[in-house]
Amino acid sequence: MDKHRVMVLAVDGVLPMDLGIPTQIFNARPNTPYELTVCGDTEEAVSTSAGFTLGLTAGLEALADADTVVVPGYEDYRRPPHPRVSAALELAGRAGIRIASICTGAFAVASAGLLDGRTVTTHWASADDLEELYPRLRVDRHVLYIDDDTILTSAGVTAGIDLCLHIVRKDLGAAVANDIAREIVAAPHRDGGQAQYITRSLPAARASTLADTRDWALRSLGEDLTLPQLAAHAGVSPRTLTRLWRQETGVSPHQWLVTARVNRARELLETTDLQVEQIATRCGLGSGANMRARFRDTLGTAPTAYRRAFQYQAA
Repeated sequence: MDKHRVMVLAVDGVLPMDLGIPTQIFNARPNTPYELTVCGDTEEAVSTSAGFTLGLTAGLEALADADTVVVPGYEDYRRPPHPRVSAALELAGRAGIRIASICTGAFAVASAGLLDGRTVTTHWASADDLEELYPRLRVDRHVLYIDDDTILTSAGVTAGIDLCLHIVRKDLGAAVANDIAREIVAAPHRDGGQAQYITRSLPAARASTLADTRDWALRSLGEDLTLPQLAAHAGVSPRTLTRLWRQETGVSPHQWLVTARVNRARELLETTDLQVEQIATRCGLGSGANMRARFRDTLGTAPTAYRRAFQYQAA
């Protein structure tokens, strides 16, 4: 695999948790082409929001050599970063380099003018500030992340994990992304359109979570799973299941199942020689025609084209 240079831009006051996400996910592994560099406005050190300093390995000039730039969140986000930072980001963006932000990292990207005219996201608590300071963009407060071609933005912390895994999935396929998710004990796939947060508390301990039912559904994707079957497994009514499912995942049971089935189909396309019809049956997508339609709607490509792009990259 050709190497892929990932530059993590640590702005002064960087949030350590946000910084740790891309450095963990894009760290060098035998089955990935990523080369990771942490850079900043100095080649020496940058202060973090937690009070300790972080050593850097490169300055802003490294952004020009990047294939992907990731900008973690930082503390004093209402104050624009140094003009040198904004200028370096602008040059990278105008050159077509992929730029992704985590949480309030969107403010640094916006300072470079790269979010003008776009719909973006950030942590819900900072959304009003982003629109106030940069009125040429629109903030979607209700999603985990947005992929707008070469510009990607995400909400806080765990949404940054989702976004980085999404990038790996785009680059290398579902199998590699799932391997990394298992390594860091993260959810293998959450759609960007999933809700950022739940306004009501989760149900009480006696019916505390539908995690067991979701695990069972993942093991049973080849079956014709119905709402009554899911409800029976969880020991609740279909109406209660739907309500709890939305509270815990942000999407309906049907939407969740479609995503899980497409994701499983992607992995089988990458790692097996099964025919499309066979994969459709194993994943509960019914027919090859329905699987092709789902791939077209969710991925914008056909299963055969997806296989040509990603098969055996995880081997």
